[in-house]
Amino acid sequence: MTNFINALTISGSPVPVYPGKLMPHWIEAAQDKGYDIVARIIDRFHLALRCQHCGELIKVRLFTLISAQPLCSACVQKQWILTAQAAGLTYLNRCPDDRHYAIYQAQCGHIIRRQFEFVERVAAGKTDLRCNICHKKTEVRKAAARGWELIGPDPEGDPNYRHYRHSDCGHEQRIARANLQTGRFSCGGCGKIWTAAPSHLYAMSFTLPNSRELIKLGYSNNPIGRLRDQLVLDKKMPCAILKTVSVDTGQQAIQLEQRLHKKLRDTYPDAVIPTAVFADQINVKSEIYDIALTPVILAELDALAEPTSVRAL
Repeated sequence: MTNFINALTISGSPVPVYPGKLMPHWIEAAQDKGYDIVARIIDRFHLALRCQHCGELIKVRLFTLISAQPLCSACVQKQWILTAQAAGLTYLNRCPDDRHYAIYQAQCGHIIRRQFEFVERVAAGKTDLRCNICHKKTEVRKAAARGWELIGPDPEGDPNYRHYRHSDCGHEQRIARANLQTGRFSCGGCGKIWTAAPSHLYAMSFTLPNSRELIKLGYSNNPIGRLRDQLVLDKKMPCAILKTVSVDTGQQAIQLEQRLHKKLRDTYPDAVIPTAVFADQINVKSEIYDIALTPVILAELDALAEPTSVRAL
């Protein structure tokens, strides 16, 4: 390493001091922007500034000092570290390939690469952070639970779909991630379409953050998955499945549901809840009623639970 007779150490490296006077307006500009000039360095175009906030030395072009606000790399990095901590991450270092990204360690222990701006939004609670490695393991596990193997991304590039292989027959197909979670699909090789498969009518209750209680009537071949994976946007919102009724086919479930909704809308129009009331909490546009209608809806489902009622349709 080259030894300089008159040098400063900046960011761990020796930087030669350049002889020359410090102009008064340079000193004033530095102080106005939160720095003290320590020396001229390298050549007549550079200065060594000491940050008045953290005491670290930075190397700055004279033009930058006069025309802009120099950034203290130590202060900037400290803010990256604090923001990462607020987002539940550990800052490791900047990404060598893109100055807008950094390398972090997630709470699960995996190393992830994310944009600084994205981590800021996570820290502010504006979005959620997801470890892609853990998420893929979860998707693999959910696919296996339904008898499928996750092959990879959607061949057509749709982020809402994945490419799967059926463990029973080996058939490969695209399946929507939401449908895989709820079971609302069938194998194109050996299965029958969901409209011909067994299904359920259900009644579910929800309690909004303002304590208002609602009830939903609907159908699904997997009511639990429908509730947990599709309907509830805030996973902390109190909700429950009040009742389910088994139906022979999905097509029959559609017909029964439509008949019930028409009856409820016609008989109890004031109990129908506008979408705006629950739009940010429940992922559906209709089929939501005031909780006061619960005895009526449960009575309708009880009636449909009798074999003669379903056959009569």
